[in-house]
Amino acid sequence: MKYTYDTQGTCSSQISFELEDGIVKNVHFVRGCNGNTQGIAALVEGMRAEEVIKRLKGTNCNGRGTSCPDQLARALELSLQQ
Repeated sequence: MKYTYDTQGTCSSQISFELEDGIVKNVHFVRGCNGNTQGIAALVEGMRAEEVIKRLKGTNCNGRGTSCPDQLARALELSLQQ
């Protein structure tokens, strides 16, 4: 299933991704630090959503209280609740 999440408190403005049987696929960030968001997307490709959440949730960028990886974890959490 495809999901879109509007981020809060980060340079990226939106994250889109797919979940197939709990596996993360096709992650794409709109805006943000291009190299970092591409790296995050590549690293989580094929991982179980729960593992991505466990690893990325709470990542803080420059004292913002969140980050692009943290926003991805939050988006995945919400998608698993649906």
